[in-house]
Amino acid sequence: MEWLSPEEWNAVALSLRVSLWATFAALPLGLLTAYALARWEFPGRQILNGLVHLPLILPPVVTGYLLLLTFGIRGPVGSILHEMGITLAFRWTGAALAAAIMGFPLMVRAMRLSIEAVDPKLEQAAATLGASRFWVFVTITLPLILPGILAGSILAFAKAMGEFGATITFVSNIPGQTQTLPSAIYAFLQVPGGESSALRLVIISVIVAMGALVLSEILARRMAKRVGQG
Repeated sequence: MEWLSPEEWNAVALSLRVSLWATFAALPLGLLTAYALARWEFPGRQILNGLVHLPLILPPVVTGYLLLLTFGIRGPVGSILHEMGITLAFRWTGAALAAAIMGFPLMVRAMRLSIEAVDPKLEQAAATLGASRFWVFVTITLPLILPGILAGSILAFAKAMGEFGATITFVSNIPGQTQTLPSAIYAFLQVPGGESSALRLVIISVIVAMGALVLSEILARRMAKRVGQG
């Protein structure tokens, strides 16, 4: 990484930090949401489905502005968190929140498709033997949907690495604090002579994105093969 300047390296490191936190933080809720949409019937199911996929339809800047209104220090949620000593707006933690929300639809969709591919009769057979719903999920459903969980997590991570609009609206573009890869590329393109730095970061972005997709495919195939052999 000697060919990257300290400022460029900071942007790469912060992007990795934000993306990892965004992925891990969204994973439990993403799995619960995917399972609910795939297996449960309840009032408001279509509304929940629409809300999950809303970030894919709305302009990212709109999503970032809504986050600012909600989680800013004067927002309904942000003011409460601020009193507790937690500030998200204009912090890297806010960037992680924005990235998690933008990657959430991709994560949920991959997991939902994986859950729907599991034959419910397998779960019903285990239930008739006296297993609880939780135990059925852990021993039957979870091993079968691991490829979908993995694929969804990797897609969410890749989306988080490339998130720009919602992030820059919610947490701005502060070098060393909230300046992620896309924000740094944008900043370098605004100053004379910054094209070379922008190009280096573009190369890093492509490598990370392609690496994430290839890793997802490899691990998903291995996991699917292992489950099939089991």
